[in-house]
Amino acid sequence: MKQLSIITALTVLTLAMSARAEQPGKSPLKVFILAGQSNMEGQGVVDMDHEQYYNGGKGNLEHVMRHSDKAALYKHLKDADGKWVVRDDVWVWYKTPNAGLKKGRLTIGYTSYGGSHHIGPELQIGHVLGDHFDNQVLLIKTAWGGKSLYEDFRPPSSGGQVGPYYTKMLEEVREALGDLKKHFPDYDGRGYELAGFVWFQGWNDMCTEPAVPEYEENLVNLIKDLRKEWKAPKLPVVIGELGNGGPKATGNMAKIRQAQASAAARPEFTGNAVFVETTAFARPADQSPCTGHGHHWFANAESYFLIGDALGKGMKKLLDR
Repeated sequence: MKQLSIITALTVLTLAMSARAEQPGKSPLKVFILAGQSNMEGQGVVDMDHEQYYNGGKGNLEHVMRHSDKAALYKHLKDADGKWVVRDDVWVWYKTPNAGLKKGRLTIGYTSYGGSHHIGPELQIGHVLGDHFDNQVLLIKTAWGGKSLYEDFRPPSSGGQVGPYYTKMLEEVREALGDLKKHFPDYDGRGYELAGFVWFQGWNDMCTEPAVPEYEENLVNLIKDLRKEWKAPKLPVVIGELGNGGPKATGNMAKIRQAQASAAARPEFTGNAVFVETTAFARPADQSPCTGHGHHWFANAESYFLIGDALGKGMKKLLDR
């Protein structure tokens, strides 16, 4: 009888272990930091279609997927039953300023809003990088609305007071990586690799006169200081263009765009940093959910999807070198 009990116990244990969820992707975990201000937080509307507040749904993700002449680009976002795809091989960790900590498998809704009615660049970045790797992928978002590089994200090498959101970014990355098993129970415990950094920001610096001439140097310092902090001297870096409003730009917006491109083109960043243009993804206000929100790409989901696609492919290009 005792022998039978032992066999039974072993059988139960074996069944329990086989039923336990396992990390779908290979080790080590590939970690990407997505940083910036409100447009990295994510403002693209998914399904809200109130006539007064969301322009009848024009430009939201549901509308784009039904009416775009490039519908094939979006087909991977829903399954055969019409439900939003949830990827097991890509995880997201985002300590939002308004809706608390969001963590889990990649799908819609990893923004600073409650619920699942918005997307940011992370959605398609995650799909591009998830398709690129056999490894498990983790996206850590560190983004807050209305923040400048000149002051809020100011890196140590720029002198003056270190930006509180530079410090907060480091703290949140440490928090996310400090207990991966707690945040993602499927994590196999076999380590991680900090694989890339994506920066999508610039609006507040454009609106802060003293920040404009410093932007290039501050961005260069940010990259260098983060690489030093994370002990990753050649960490791949993608810089997303301040592309709101389309290709035509004058004044400070044009200056910030040039500063972003010039920072990526520095000789010391050859082969490990890239500037990604985004102006082609701007859509007209009258074809978007929030017609008065030019600072947020009018909340057009197609814009945010295409931005994420370009940023993800920019990172993929660096990783392939």
